[in-house]
Amino acid sequence: QEALKREFYYIFEKDPYPGVPRVELKTIHLEPFDVQGLPVTPIEVMHYKLPVLGFRFGDFVYITDAKTISEQEKKKLSGCHTLVINALRKEPHISHLTLDEALEWAEEFQAEHTYLTHISHLMGKHEEVSKELPKGVSIAYDGQSFEIPVPQEY
Repeated sequence: QEALKREFYYIFEKDPYPGVPRVELKTIHLEPFDVQGLPVTPIEVMHYKLPVLGFRFGDFVYITDAKTISEQEKKKLSGCHTLVINALRKEPHISHLTLDEALEWAEEFQAEHTYLTHISHLMGKHEEVSKELPKGVSIAYDGQSFEIPVPQEY
């Protein structure tokens, strides 16, 4: 939040210039919360040395900008149906999962569907890379959407 306030100071001024976005900052801790009846669980992952959050929305997990995850946070992915994770490229990167690392996560968490996102042009062409992917794993695309049902018991 401090970085946002520093970089985009004009948004947070008492009387902002007309047309400037209005932003209300909300601090997210690692405890679950809900949004209009949908349970949301923050998942802490590491983007090199920077802790960032992924989120679980019911049975849907979205994690990008990740390189590592603690054993404790891994438990939050158990039983997810859909997993969206970053797979920047095939070569090692300091702060992002490679294709092989992302596939390892997909296998470990055994989501029915895994979608790879945050992909560099260095990954290769969509058609070629798609042929290398195991069943249940595909490359996400711009504009893709998902329906996330609110659990019955919630």
